[in-house]
Amino acid sequence: MASAVTQTSPGGFRTFCSLPPIFRWRSHRELTCLLAAVCLLMSWSAADQQDFLEDFLKQEYSLAKPYRGLGFSSFSQWDLMGTAMVTPDQVRLTPDLQSRQGAVWSRIPFILRDWELKVHFKIHGQGKKNFNGDGLAIWLTKERMQYGGGVVGNMNQFTGLGVFVDTYLNADKGQDRAFPYVSVMLGNGTLSYDHDHDGRPTELGGCSAMVRNSIYDTFLLVRYSKNRLTLMVDVDGKQTWRECADITGLRLPSGYFFGASSATGDLSDNHDIISMKLYQLTVLRTAEEEEEEKEVTIPSVDHMEQFQVEVQEEGMSGVQFFFTLLFSILGLGVLVVVGLIVYDRWKQNRRKRFY
Repeated sequence: MASAVTQTSPGGFRTFCSLPPIFRWRSHRELTCLLAAVCLLMSWSAADQQDFLEDFLKQEYSLAKPYRGLGFSSFSQWDLMGTAMVTPDQVRLTPDLQSRQGAVWSRIPFILRDWELKVHFKIHGQGKKNFNGDGLAIWLTKERMQYGGGVVGNMNQFTGLGVFVDTYLNADKGQDRAFPYVSVMLGNGTLSYDHDHDGRPTELGGCSAMVRNSIYDTFLLVRYSKNRLTLMVDVDGKQTWRECADITGLRLPSGYFFGASSATGDLSDNHDIISMKLYQLTVLRTAEEEEEEKEVTIPSVDHMEQFQVEVQEEGMSGVQFFFTLLFSILGLGVLVVVGLIVYDRWKQNRRKRFY
């Protein structure tokens, strides 16, 4: 006869487990304790990954199908900008065309302390590898609807949080990272995103993620709680989160706005947002933690200097050196010829004075 045990988890989930008679135990008490522990862990896992998040989905901060009235209705909670357009399946920020910029921005100031943002997105196009660009960004910033900036369709020197999915390598091809690359930056209104070096000087953390033309659904997860920001990705079809960045001592003010933007230049891709779902997290705090988390007015992160990278100027490649030398020689030759012509005319004028 199979042994069985029923347990109730803290979340109210009842679980039932059984064990075939093939397993023999010396003590019924040992068997009961083991099964109780296994069932309890299973119930906690199910509650954490499914019911907890669904119960705290905040519709007012979320963007999902069927996108009713998006960008056109006064009842919509989001605005469209630039080339962004709504289709039945996604919000397309930019099409696979050159020199396009598009964005979608929330109309409602964000006031939650502990939260988790799950972004379902897609980047795809006809261009071959390394001939596509430029990527997309997820924002939580003080500024809203700043169209036409130099940072993935948004303004530079922003105030707040930027998560970048960069698909084109602008810097030296020999650097120690693969693209596409996902990174985090915290702006205070004075820091500039260095586009020429793919934002590396102000990057707080990041990871490579093969998100372009993927056969799988691609997701980002941004979690913020107790002054800690965690960035995770799910891009390989395994339905598991892989940690991309974990930053402690990061402080974000309330009242900022969520958004997503994209830009193309000489190279292009389709950049689509399928959904942005915001979940409120319930977190217990001690009195000391409450005291530490006083109202924040300016975004900041502890020990910012440890994140900053000194970017060295790139040396010339062999091709660049060849053309530099060639044009230098040609320029020197032109100067010599001009000098000889001037000298010859001077000699002729001098002879005329004696005749």
